[in-house]
Amino acid sequence: MNDRILIRAYAPGDVGATIDIFLRAIREISSKDYSATEIDAWANVEDRNRWAERRISRPAWMAEFDGKPAGFSDLTGDGCLDMMFVHPEFQGLGIASRLLRRVEDEALTLGFGRIYTEASRTARPFFERKGFRVVTKQIVEKRGQSLENFLMEKLCG
Repeated sequence: MNDRILIRAYAPGDVGATIDIFLRAIREISSKDYSATEIDAWANVEDRNRWAERRISRPAWMAEFDGKPAGFSDLTGDGCLDMMFVHPEFQGLGIASRLLRRVEDEALTLGFGRIYTEASRTARPFFERKGFRVVTKQIVEKRGQSLENFLMEKLCG
């Protein structure tokens, strides 16, 4: 286990870091799987306050690598891993795996029988390696663009 990675509870002061991670991960990593027009529609945070409220309203975690914000994740009340993004500079270091383990631990604590996510084309292989299965392919609308993603689930326990 990498002791340079710290997973901690999300705090209100993390809003800027999570937005930066979200935008950079989409623009710099997911851009290999989506068109420039799709990326422009997806990589957008219109309301910083609403973003902050969503993170603080549910179990959410920050990953730090050597004390720097490296990723984040959250879990909704119905077992949805709503967001999990890793900063481009910290890809491939095990951060997403550690975040997912924390989400799975929380799901077990809350008594969920399964967790699910809507994984991008980029994230799908990661989730498949971690035991998720594709339930269905979906098309979601973002600012007038149709983006493909995958409803995926994993049984807990």
